[in-house]
Amino acid sequence: MWSRVFAYALLSVALLGLSACSGVGEHNDLKDYVLETKRRPQGQIEPLPKFRPYQSFSYSAVALRSPFERPVEEGPATLVGSATNVRPDLSREKEFLENFNFASLSMVGTLEQGGTLWALINDGEGAIHRVTRGNFMGKNHGKIVDASRSRIDIVEIVPDGLDGWVERPRVLKLVEKE
Repeated sequence: MWSRVFAYALLSVALLGLSACSGVGEHNDLKDYVLETKRRPQGQIEPLPKFRPYQSFSYSAVALRSPFERPVEEGPATLVGSATNVRPDLSREKEFLENFNFASLSMVGTLEQGGTLWALINDGEGAIHRVTRGNFMGKNHGKIVDASRSRIDIVEIVPDGLDGWVERPRVLKLVEKE
């Protein structure tokens, strides 16, 4: 008997709890707003604007010196003309680092292997290459004539403006990061 009374009491409490959670009459203002919004006349969406196609820019000053780098320090120029024996070997097969401007190359270290000192060169595109005395680099037929742990001495062969060629010394120093 007590179990039956207890079961009825438990059932009546559960029904009262469920009826309290039914929420009849709550949020009427929100329901009215939704109905009123649905009754409004529908508008027209404007079409997307017409976009002009992108016109790419062709940069034509790639071969010129960057305005953000120091000019090359040269000694007094002597015009030799075409009577000199200075000429680049145009029949020689170009090495990979000859595809890069000298200004984009940087020395980042050295490596000694088999008694040969190799200089490590960053080509400016993230790749590291090793070079030693006798290798070529830069677009002006630059030949490495001496290499040490802190610098590379290069001799470039450049036009002199009078249908001849002139040798121009260049130095590539080790770049130390702080």
